[in-house]
Amino acid sequence: MSEDKIKILIVEDHMVARMGIAIIVENTPNFELLGQACDGQEGVNLALKLKPDVILMDIGLPKIDGIEATRKIKDSGLNSSVLMFTSRDSSEDIFAALRAGADGYIMKGSDEKTLKNAIEAVNQKAGWLDPQIARIVLTGINEQKENTTDKAKGPNKYGLTKKELEVLALIVEGLSNNEIAQKLVVSLSTTKAHVHSILQKLYLPDRTKAAVTALKEGLV
Repeated sequence: MSEDKIKILIVEDHMVARMGIAIIVENTPNFELLGQACDGQEGVNLALKLKPDVILMDIGLPKIDGIEATRKIKDSGLNSSVLMFTSRDSSEDIFAALRAGADGYIMKGSDEKTLKNAIEAVNQKAGWLDPQIARIVLTGINEQKENTTDKAKGPNKYGLTKKELEVLALIVEGLSNNEIAQKLVVSLSTTKAHVHSILQKLYLPDRTKAAVTALKEGLV
């Protein structure tokens, strides 16, 4: 087996869903299926044993849920990226998963191409936040804002420039660097420089966490 393949562990309790994901993984040339687990605890155990590059993690799992399983995996120091792949779309679940250390969040209704892109993104530590999820989170945050008097949050806290805020808004929408460059009519290198600066100012490692922070703190 090629060393450059992305090694994947699937943690999903529904057999049909698990089999469907497994078929996609096995039929993708640069993916390698390491194992499958049907509950959260088994997922943790297999992750520690097999050391996959990417773990596709459902949230609603028996024994321990996907959020707790993710927390245990991350606390162990394992370098695996965790992509939450679930039908749960509440802002509470999304934030809980990302706080637990998830590297991306994608809905089960996503097409095969989107799933593959998400797997490749989190494997490269680039993070992934489904645009549908971003919209759900934004709605939840706007509702929270209506019930709070907290005025301390805003772009000035991080010193983001107007252009960086434009780029950040497009990151939240799920656009790639190439798409952002085309949208703003700037070079790809300029876009990458903006993204790098944004991550530095937010003290964050990847685009997913930047998008979540932007939504939580009303930066976009």
